[in-house]
This record gives sequence, C-alpha cells and structure tokens, in this order.
Amino acid sequence: MPTSRRTLLKTSAAAAVVSLDWTRARAESETVRIGVVYDLTGPFAAGGSVASSIGTQIAIDLVNEKGGIGGKHKIAAVTADCQSKPDVAINEVERLINQEKVDIINGVYASSHAVPLAAKVEQHKKILWITTAVATAVFKDKNLQYVFRAQIHSDQYGQAFAGFLSEHAKGKLGMEPKDVKIAIIHEDGPYGVGVAAADEAYSKEAGLQVVLKEGYSAAAPDLSVLVTKLKRAKPDVISHAGYNPDITLFLRQARESGLKFKMLFGAGAGYSQLDKLRTTFAADIDNFCNIDPVPAQLLDPAKLAPGIGDLTKIMLERYKAKTGATDVPPHCSMGFNQTWVLLNNVLPVAKDKYGSFDPEAIRKAALDVDIPPGGTIQGYGVKFYPPGTPMSGQNERSTPVVMQNAGEHISVVWPTNIRTQDPVFPLPKSSIYAV
Repeated sequence: MPTSRRTLLKTSAAAAVVSLDWTRARAESETVRIGVVYDLTGPFAAGGSVASSIGTQIAIDLVNEKGGIGGKHKIAAVTADCQSKPDVAINEVERLINQEKVDIINGVYASSHAVPLAAKVEQHKKILWITTAVATAVFKDKNLQYVFRAQIHSDQYGQAFAGFLSEHAKGKLGMEPKDVKIAIIHEDGPYGVGVAAADEAYSKEAGLQVVLKEGYSAAAPDLSVLVTKLKRAKPDVISHAGYNPDITLFLRQARESGLKFKMLFGAGAGYSQLDKLRTTFAADIDNFCNIDPVPAQLLDPAKLAPGIGDLTKIMLERYKAKTGATDVPPHCSMGFNQTWVLLNNVLPVAKDKYGSFDPEAIRKAALDVDIPPGGTIQGYGVKFYPPGTPMSGQNERSTPVVMQNAGEHISVVWPTNIRTQDPVFPLPKSSIYAV
C-alpha cells in the first residue's frame, strides 16, 4: 500500500523531533575537556608539582561524581607532563590546543613555565587557569585577558616576610628592625627572582638591613661559595626561595660548614615538601619558617563558609589514600582549591549565563567571580583584577601565611589574627644552626 503524503510528513516530523531531542540531550550532557599540565617527572615533581596534580584530580573526581559541571557536564582531563622543562611545557600546551583541541589549560607548577605559557595561551585566545606558579611577572603590566590565577603572587611573599620581622624584631629578638640583618638567596628563575625582589623591596621599606642578595641556578651541583658568602655576611635571618634538590644541597652544605643564623624562611616550593626534608634532615629543620598559601587543614573550619571544612576533610582523606602520605603538603590544597573554583564558580556561569564553555564565555564568567574571604579551603576569597589594571587576571584577595615547623606539627604563626601558635623566634639553642 503506498505511503500517503500525510504519513510521510508525520514520520519526518517525528524524526525531526527525535533528532532535536538527541541534539539537545547531547548538548545538555556535553563533556568538557580540560588540559591538565604539571611536572610529573624531573626535579619539580618532588617540589610540589605532583602534589598539586593530585589535588587537581581530586577536585575533578568530586565534581564528576556529582554528575559533572552543573550536575550534567562531565569533565575529561587531558593530562601532560612538562618534565620540569620550559620547552617541553610549551610544546605540550601547543599539542593540547592544536591537536587535542582543548580550550582550557589548568595547572602549571613552575613560574619558569608560567611566564612563557601565559603569553602563548593568550596568543591563542584560550584559557590558562594557573593553580600553583606564583611569579608576579606572569601578570605584571601584561594586561592579560584569558589568563587567570586565584593563587597568591610572589610580591606577597615579600610583604609577609617583612611584615613578620617588623612585628617581632623587638619583642622576640630584642632588636630594632633597622638592626636586623637579612640575607636573601634564591634560584635564578622567575619564581626565585620574583620572591627575592619582593623580599628586598619590602625589607628595605621596613628599614631592615639587606646584607646579601644572591641568586644561583637550581641545577647547580655545588653551593659552597654561596654558603661562604653567607658566613661572611653573618645575617640574622635568611630568606630562601628554592626548589627541592637545591634546598637539599644548600642545607647539607650549610650544616657541614657550620653556618649559623637566628631564623630561616622558606618561600614555599621545596620548603613546603616537609616529608622529603624530614627524611633527609630530621630535626635539623625544626622551627624553620615557611611562607606560602596555607594548607587547608591548618585553618579553623568554624571561621570559613559552611561546608568548606567538610570539603577539606574529603580532600585530605583522598590525598592520603592516593599517596599513603601522613603529611598533606600545601601544594595539594593549591591544586585542589584553584581547580575547584574553576569547576564550581566559573564554568557553570559560563554555560548558564554566557551560553557555552568557549574561552570568551569562560573569560566573562571568571570576571564575575566574587567569593568573599573564608569562601575557599585556603581561607582567602577570589576576585580577579579586571582588564586594564596592572595585575589583570590575578586574584586580588589571595593571601599567604607564615608557617613554622615544630617536628611533625605545622603551625600558622602570622598573620597574628589567625595564628595557631606563638612563633618560636629565634631558633632555640638546640638547633644545629642556632647562633
């Protein structure tokens, strides 16, 4: 029996509805592919990069377990190993953008990678969402439109360093700030240079004496000349911005040569990998201070937004389960926190308010973010400086803390209003480095 025209029209209409429903269903369940770049091998891996990558993956897993972004868009992480080499990092990001066709790059541990990657991704008009690298130079006077960082920046290390010393010089050392002698040593990449420049500028502004400022290659096989210069300068306090192998080399040679000081301040990176430092130096590193974004577990959940404490607990449990570690480093919190903000505060807005997950929609959504202090697992809020400002794309609400190592226990000792312990300053006489 021949098919009538009406039947054909009905069939075609039904097919069109099915097709439309299928298209809508696919759109509603769109998978969001995100490039995740860290140093999984090489010297940066043990300096905090692997810990950051695990924190990032935990955030992705938690969101996917709840159905994905907005409860319906699963995240597919496309991972890359930068191998602790800037050229590899650039090549891998180019591959992710050009071959894997991702619009979002998340991660980046090393500032030496972040500086060229920011320019490269900006050129492509894709999103670079930096979780860990801190150099102020990534953003300063660049007017970046597609690069964002909720993480702190290196100038803030100098502010915290000088602020702590100015506050405690008289009461703890019995010295006026102008009499406190400072030595600043640093690896000579963007991270170390940025931290050292901030330390110097803010120390001088506070009236502290800078008696030595010296850079070195993070790959240097010998730092004995640097140790000799420190012994001649006789600083009261040393600030050290370094990664993992160079910190180990410096502390070993400092101990062997009998270098003495009243306090050593690390600037995150290798100084935040306490399990590794303790394995090598045991009690030698007790009471050293470290400036970095706070590990989430050190904050009082009662002072944070509802639910943040529970989120921190889940992150800690999963990190320990994945690694077998008992000490969860700050870099896990960094990788998790920044990725969580992207997945929960930016991408849903990009889709719901601006209609897609393309870079332009994400850029607009990022500039809408307004998380008050206490609204993230690291305590600080998030609000990005807008285009046309000197630090466009940087979080204006990020804050570091000064932490102190007391054996297996880490305490927040500055800012004073949120400290969990009064600082031990100077080093006690029991320290091998004590004056």
